[in-house]
Amino acid sequence: MTAVRALFLAGAVAVAVPASAQSSIGQAIQAGQVGERYDGYMAVVGTPTPQLQRQVAGINLRRRNLYIGLASRRNVNPQAVGLATACELFAKLAVGEAYLLEDGAWRRHAAGQAAPVPNYCR
Repeated sequence: MTAVRALFLAGAVAVAVPASAQSSIGQAIQAGQVGERYDGYMAVVGTPTPQLQRQVAGINLRRRNLYIGLASRRNVNPQAVGLATACELFAKLAVGEAYLLEDGAWRRHAAGQAAPVPNYCR
């Protein structure tokens, strides 16, 4: 996704991001400073600014709340919802976007590369 993300997916539910945060988060995603993690959460790559760290923490808090809600409705644990969401999010990574697999190494999605998929998604 090369356009600024107005919505960050959380399973079957989209999480709205305040308009004030959309631009800086979108730019950070495109620059590879913020990426998707294998567990369905976002993280900052490298040393974050306090503002970026707060924005990512806010997105993760909203995702966590959604995962808890979905988990209770589906009778599974929130971690399972996060892992399933990560499978969806990784499939939608745009070229240049950062991602973190279970091995702890940050990577960037390259042109011509198949969508990265955590081992548990296969």
